[in-house]
Amino acid sequence: MNILIIEDELRTARSLEKIIKEIQPNASITGPCQSIESAVNVLSQGISPDLIFMDIQLADGLSFEIFKQVAVKSPVVFCTAFDEYSIEAFKQNGIDYILKPFSSNDIADAFKKVDSLKHFYQQKSASDFSELVAKLAAPAGKSSFLVFQSQKYLSVPTDNIAYFYVSNDATCIVTFDKKEYVINQSLDQVAGLVSAVQFFRVNRQYLVNFKAIKEVEPFFMRKLYVKLVMETKEKLLINKEKTPRFLSWMEDR
Repeated sequence: MNILIIEDELRTARSLEKIIKEIQPNASITGPCQSIESAVNVLSQGISPDLIFMDIQLADGLSFEIFKQVAVKSPVVFCTAFDEYSIEAFKQNGIDYILKPFSSNDIADAFKKVDSLKHFYQQKSASDFSELVAKLAAPAGKSSFLVFQSQKYLSVPTDNIAYFYVSNDATCIVTFDKKEYVINQSLDQVAGLVSAVQFFRVNRQYLVNFKAIKEVEPFFMRKLYVKLVMETKEKLLINKEKTPRFLSWMEDR
């Protein structure tokens, strides 16, 4: 197995290389590439490793820039000290997301995922393989949001959030017990942080939890009227262009 390591901390890279060699003694390891520039140079030479271990914050920026500059066809295991990039990571060939400091078990689990994919691909069609990749790589999303209210910081579990909405340019959280909080992130940012399986952006103002949906009715001009288990300030309408995707999301449980 040919493996490329993209990591700007040499000590971490050597530790990772040592663990990989213990798990995969016959692995051929290239790197570490310590910057976006060096990684792009290596990948531009036509090298297509079987697996890439990639840090996110490199010496010259975020490693996501690599994907903009060169075609990366290899599966990627992201190793980072930060959890806020998980959604973006899984959009970029990510099959696993490991938080530092990682252990031998974390790396071994990543190889198990790779083996599962290979075994499945050998027996199934390419479309089935893509489906499995999506399921293995699907991130759980942000588990909670930090809010500040009554001179206190509170952690609101994402599972307790019925919906997010925008009011006067502020993004608000409404929980199932009808408590409301203001957060710093924009609704676009929130949509990128939460699980796409759990939440759906019904329109520019509302992002709703599947569990908060009571019923859905056809509406004028082929729109859909989404009713939640609690009242909202406006009618939640989904335009006809988004309707098929919404119904597919509702069905795909």
